[in-house]
Amino acid sequence: MRELTRVRTLPPVGAALRVIRVLGPAIGLWYVWDRRGGVSRSRGGLSRRLRIAFERLGPTYIKLGQILSAGEGVFPEELVSEFRLCRDQVPAESFATVRRTVEEDLGRPLESVFASFDEIPIAAASIAQVHAARLLSGEEVVVKVQRPEIDRQVRRDFAVMAWLAPLLVGRIPVAALANPPALIELFAETIGEELDFRLEAENMLDVAHVLARTAPDSPRRALVVPRPHPTLVSRRVLVMERLHGYPWGDAATMQAAGIDTAQVLMAALIAFLEGLVLFGVFHGDLHAGNLLVCPDGRVALLDFGITGRLDERGRLAFLRLVMAAATNDVRAQVAAMGELGALPGDIDVDRVIADLRLDQPVIDPTTMDAEQLTNEIREITKSLLGYGARMPKALMLFVKDMLFIDGSMATMAPDVDVLAQTFAILSHLQTTHGTRIAQDLGINPSALGGVELAGIRSSFGLDEEVERLTHRELQARRRLIRARLQQGHRSKQGTDR
Repeated sequence: MRELTRVRTLPPVGAALRVIRVLGPAIGLWYVWDRRGGVSRSRGGLSRRLRIAFERLGPTYIKLGQILSAGEGVFPEELVSEFRLCRDQVPAESFATVRRTVEEDLGRPLESVFASFDEIPIAAASIAQVHAARLLSGEEVVVKVQRPEIDRQVRRDFAVMAWLAPLLVGRIPVAALANPPALIELFAETIGEELDFRLEAENMLDVAHVLARTAPDSPRRALVVPRPHPTLVSRRVLVMERLHGYPWGDAATMQAAGIDTAQVLMAALIAFLEGLVLFGVFHGDLHAGNLLVCPDGRVALLDFGITGRLDERGRLAFLRLVMAAATNDVRAQVAAMGELGALPGDIDVDRVIADLRLDQPVIDPTTMDAEQLTNEIREITKSLLGYGARMPKALMLFVKDMLFIDGSMATMAPDVDVLAQTFAILSHLQTTHGTRIAQDLGINPSALGGVELAGIRSSFGLDEEVERLTHRELQARRRLIRARLQQGHRSKQGTDR
């Protein structure tokens, strides 16, 4: 990461000129056309033009776009929504290139390892492509093969990014809680893992080990990880067990096969959270292409190029955050955010609570008019910026995963009571792992306290009268809030004129 983000006096000229040729017209058209149409049109136009430019610039920029898409609350909604559309499907490398890479890295002819090897890939993305194959032993496997020039291209692109990032500080209105150099550091750490498949294989083993330890007595775990082959892993080639299942999100087909999709989703979420709070390790890139639902209802995790890891201090901070949320302890939640690095470590917790009015009764945002809602968000953002709030890598990956799971509920569990499920998940953590959690936090198990529904309600912006909230209803609330925010932006533009 240090090498990728090293700031040079001058970037590689060819790479820099290419970036200027692609980004220059995109920003220029935004400046003369979209910028004059008000805040919403300006942000939307800039976000769309940047996304198209990033796709033209290739793999490194596509990956950066995907990092930006995880920054809800950090970057403007228009930017986050647009970069969720960032496509990572690119033309496949020729089979001759794939064969050469595999034989160079494994040090032997393809036929001496595989009984069959499909020339057409299952999938082709910016970093690598995946082929189905069969070992001489008869075992079905998939073979992940890195693109031959990707390492050199990433290093060249980062030389430009690292040079440009400090020049953008304070000059672009797209980052609320992050700055360009910090974003590039986060990106370098993330993509560095993806360029060495030996690290990915280690991530797979680590996550599998964590899953085994969180449910040692369970006959069937909710999550399953494909087994990397012990002797067929190199920097650019990864051979692993092939798993079969239903595409994630194909709820109709799964339900027709007798699979309870709501139960699958909740069991997977519990296993995910257990790995995070008990061991500080979790899959850091959940999306539909990285998940399968096996015929027996287990969820198969695929592609471990990005894995979230918390050191022991960070894990304990996250554990405190979750337990404080369960018991509605606002002060402990703010303190935990400081320990996680989202707020400065020496932050005045009581002042934060007072400034953000966290000690006041929750106001349902759907009861606010457009102006009130816009002003509320502006004041909160202003306060957070004043405190030096930021989004650490692990927290951003966690938020990205939670947003994906939230979106999955729309198809797999739209009528499940979100309040009841959240209560059940937090209660499960306390009931099943209470002794371990109390030991980690240095308290008596009896001091954990019970899960309070009031805190869960407040996290959704609900008042005390609400007893039930389905995901379908939650989506309707969000649509109403977005509409009022857009109305507030339009009203402000009219006032400015």
